[in-house]
Amino acid sequence: MQEETACSAIDTFISAFNASDDSYVTALLAQALTSDVVFWGPLGRSEGIAAVERFVLDIRHHPAGTGTMVRCSAVDMPDEWARYQWVFTTPDGGPRLAGTDVVHLRRSLIDQVIVFAGEIEPSAS
Repeated sequence: MQEETACSAIDTFISAFNASDDSYVTALLAQALTSDVVFWGPLGRSEGIAAVERFVLDIRHHPAGTGTMVRCSAVDMPDEWARYQWVFTTPDGGPRLAGTDVVHLRRSLIDQVIVFAGEIEPSAS
């Protein structure tokens, strides 16, 4: 049951990247995130839905065109933390980026997001 709740919040968060119009982004994020969400993204730490919305809108307005964000793994959830993999692809074979997000849930909503973009190279041993 807990993983279903996490999947729902995560999939709603991802759907904000794929909304048919920018005007839907805030409402989708409000359904998935707490108002005081802490977002650890590629540009550092930020707080609040408005900060996450700016990040989502920046991705939606990618110079190569509006892309698609999809969750491409199951949700792995030990207790209140969850992780999943995602892929962002721009149209017409444009840039593709993959990564892993780690999220913390509080009362069925995401209150922390940590974005790991890109692949991790194998260690040289």
